[in-house]
Amino acid sequence: MKIGFIGTGAMGGAMLKGIQEKNPSHQFHIYDKDLARMGETAKRYGAAAHQDEASVVAASDIVFLAVKPNHMESVLKACAAASTDGKVFVTLAVGLPLALYVRFFGEQAKVVRTMPNTPALIGEGITLYCCTPGMLPDERRTVVSLLETAGMVEELEERLMSEVTAVTSSSPAFFFMMIEAMGDAAVLSGIPRAAAYRWAAAAMAGSARLFLQSGKHPGELKDMVTSPGGTTIEGLAVLERNGFRSAVIEAMGAITRKARAIGESR
Repeated sequence: MKIGFIGTGAMGGAMLKGIQEKNPSHQFHIYDKDLARMGETAKRYGAAAHQDEASVVAASDIVFLAVKPNHMESVLKACAAASTDGKVFVTLAVGLPLALYVRFFGEQAKVVRTMPNTPALIGEGITLYCCTPGMLPDERRTVVSLLETAGMVEELEERLMSEVTAVTSSSPAFFFMMIEAMGDAAVLSGIPRAAAYRWAAAAMAGSARLFLQSGKHPGELKDMVTSPGGTTIEGLAVLERNGFRSAVIEAMGAITRKARAIGESR
């Protein structure tokens, strides 16, 4: 299979890494406006470096579009300079609707819109996707198999793709901020910072796995840790007094509104 990547930054690089490690026999074709990064990436993964977007499209069966939303239209225009008939495009850009890609590639365009997240860097991501009607079942299965190299994959209605941004794509920043804050609190108590970060992260990762494997409601798992008159309820009471839940809800709402605005502006 010939797979192209236009953009090899954080998300594009993560997807390329996962796919190449599990499918080393595939051919990889890449273009990145950062020529130094493109050269390093090509060497690391045995990929062919190209001079422009159109040559990547011409050389590939499936093309991953891993550029920022504000650069996407110029990239699509460049891609359309090559024949896109029969090509499958997988976009990693937040907020942009399938209709935008159809506008450049035509009504029969084969496009998969995705919402991945950064844990894809270690194969622990979650990617939501939807696709245009032109996608054949075999093509869809092939794309899903490629996305699965970065973690979990689930299909989602396009009308919810912007709404899910806060739940999956942006939420790792919340978790990292919480680990950082917990580290600060631990240092205040005399615990070495590096150990505090490591322990907080392990507790968070283990809690997430427990939730996924147990099938229990998160409130039930919370109650399992919360003894009457104990230490945990003291901390939970402080979080409630300081609007922890409402802050999370409002932050996610702000992310959703921004994701919608990105799509509506195109």
